[in-house]
Order: sequence, then C-alpha cells, then structure tokens
Amino acid sequence: MSDQPMSLGSLLRAAPPDRLPEATAEHLRRHFSAGQVEVLVPDLTGTRLLPLLGEPEPADGAAALRCFASQRASTDHAPAGPVRLHLPLTCWSERVGVLRVELPTPPGDDLSERLAADSDDLATAIRAAGAATDRYRRAQRRARLTMAAELQWDLLPGRSLGDERFLVAGQLEPAYAVRGDHFDWALDDDRLTLTVLNGHGDGMESALLTSLAVNAMRNARRCGADIVEQAELASDAIHAQYGGAVHTATLLLEIDLIGGGVAAVDAGSPHCLIARGGGIEQVPLEQQLPLGMFGEAHYEIQRFHLEPGDRMLVVSDGVHAATPGNRPRYGETALVNALRRTRLQPATEAVGTVMRGLREYHAGAEPDDDAVMVCLDWRR
Repeated sequence: MSDQPMSLGSLLRAAPPDRLPEATAEHLRRHFSAGQVEVLVPDLTGTRLLPLLGEPEPADGAAALRCFASQRASTDHAPAGPVRLHLPLTCWSERVGVLRVELPTPPGDDLSERLAADSDDLATAIRAAGAATDRYRRAQRRARLTMAAELQWDLLPGRSLGDERFLVAGQLEPAYAVRGDHFDWALDDDRLTLTVLNGHGDGMESALLTSLAVNAMRNARRCGADIVEQAELASDAIHAQYGGAVHTATLLLEIDLIGGGVAAVDAGSPHCLIARGGGIEQVPLEQQLPLGMFGEAHYEIQRFHLEPGDRMLVVSDGVHAATPGNRPRYGETALVNALRRTRLQPATEAVGTVMRGLREYHAGAEPDDDAVMVCLDWRR
C-alpha cells in the first residue's frame, strides 16, 4: 500500500464522467491493495441495489442494503479470507449508493478515515456526473419508464437533502409510471422551500402540466419571490396556457430551520401531517384555489409551527385518498399505522416504508392514481 496515495477526488475530477466507478476501483487496488470493488446504486423504488461494475454478488448481499438503510459503514470478515467493507455513498444527505471493497486485512482508524473520505468524493462525483452521462440513471432502472415518468424523474431536485438541522426525503409511486404527482425543494440559508403537487389528468398531459407549474414556481423563487408570489405566477402561467381547463393542486411550504415556523399556501389536495411524540395529526389548513383554475388568482399565507423532533409529512391524494377494491381510504387508518411504524426510521427510510405499505394495501391491484410522499424531520 502506498504511504501517500493521491486524492481520489483529484482523480475523479480528471476522469470521464461515465468512468468514475472504474477510476475508483483502480485507485483502491493500486493504493490500498483492494480485491473486488463494486459500486452499487439504488433502483428507482429504493428497494434494491444494482451494480455498476458487474462484480459477483457475495453470499450476504443484504449487508449492502443494511449499509444503505442505516448510512453506516460495516465490516465483515471470516477467519480466513479478505475483509469486506460496505461504505455509504452520500452527498448532502442524498443516498447515492454503497461502495463495497475487499481488503486483505481489517483497516485501521487511519485507513478507515481515508476510505470514508474517498466514499464522499465518489458520491459527490456521481451526483455531479448525472448531468453529463446516462450511465448511472440507466443502471437504476429495472424496467422502461413511461415518457411521463421520464419527465417527472428528470424534474426532481433529488430524493433527499439534509444537514444537522433537518432531513427531507421524497418518493414517487408508481416509480416507473408516475404521471403528474411531484415534489420540489430548495435550501437558501436558514429557509427551506418545499412544494408538493398533485397532478391533474393522465399521461404526458399531466406531466407537462406539472413541469409548467414547477418551473414557474422555480422562476419566481429564484428571483427572490415568496411562496405567495410563486403560487400566483404558477397559477397565471397555467391559466394562460390552458385557459382554466386544467389545474394542479399544490401545497407550498416555507420552513424556518432555526425557529421552526412554517408559512403555507394550500392550493389544493396534498395533506400535511405532523408526527409529534406518539401522536399524528393533520395540520388544519384552509384550502385555496388550485393553481390555474382562474386568471389572476390571489393566495394567502397560513402559519403553523414545528417543535424540535417533529416529523412533517405531505402526501398527495394518491396516498391519503386511495380506495383499492372499495376498501376504506388508506389515509383513514392504514396511513397513520404505517407512519407510527416508521417513527424510529430516518426520513429517507420512512418514505419507502409508507409507500410499501400503500402497495400492500392495493393487494396487487393497479393503483387508480399516482402518489407522492415527502417526509421532513426537523432536527434543530
């Protein structure tokens, strides 16, 4: 092993964007005497990890999933044979995947720190390279996306974001055929802006409507506009395009990450819930007009507060109003039970748990509507 291996970050910045896994494997083999190296990325449902380098799957493939879920490195070694490490690949709390490395001997503290730093460099590089190559997105697909789903996934800001103050995560369902439901967020100093859209209609028409709404709100937000102006600009843009024939239900939130105050514009059907202590309650917001229903619509801010340790959840009607096989609404009891089961999970895991519960509630039946869920933990 070289005494002073070169920085993996420097190597990755010089590598072609589609060859980052190979560059990482070569670096680890040259400087740390690594054997097998694999980079694993999650599929669109977040339930499986898929290889980029095509190395053989070890007998205990579940170790990588545990690392991905817990976001903690793990070491596994038998009395004879190499040591297998699983290292989380994370960038700004976005779970990019897992790095699996086999070493001849257990790593000491210094080597563990170097490998953790290399994992961070690789995660950041893969996140950045997504705009320049299709390799990583292609690897995450177990089936072909519909055109509407392609547009929706490309429009997302990511699937999670966080720091010491908060962690937010979102999930779309059905992952390979989502239509118009969507979420967006942006962090600016101590303010997190979060929007959840309940798409109107089906197929590409629904996806194009959502794209117009999201980009109109982003346009206003990036000019410094508050959530009222964001809602009004998006409403005007949709009405100008469709003349009131279609509209999109949207919840806009602006969260003060220091004080916990939340400003809200409720323009439709997404529901906001708070899990506090052992209870779960819906935030009582007065619904205003969906975006685009009328020209020159005006919106008002409503306010509520988060307390340290609160979990805030926003779900579209594809979640709370789902009634498969004429069963009671998922939001009446099953959603609350699912949320209670996730209380000890991080937000990144909670969204997947609730969505799996929703799929099980459908009992194999095709959902009538697509669904989105966003989960925010305010850590303070």
